[in-house]
Amino acid sequence: MYAIVYKTDGFPICQQVAGVSPDPVVTWNTEAAAKAFITSKGGEADFQPVQLTDEAMDRIAQAMGCPVESMMFEPYPT
Repeated sequence: MYAIVYKTDGFPICQQVAGVSPDPVVTWNTEAAAKAFITSKGGEADFQPVQLTDEAMDRIAQAMGCPVESMMFEPYPT
């Protein structure tokens, strides 16, 4: 799985869900699908796909300011 994060701070694209905190991280099944989404929105300068490894999940949790155990994931499209 891949998440899309801001290049500047590593904060991921999330889906807002009422009553859920932190917001679920949106994921894509492949890097190609994540890149295609970035390109379709003209976001190549600001966003990058990141494979969800243990290390990447730790960095994303840090960027979100939450424990990694509290992160939830929502596949795209939702």
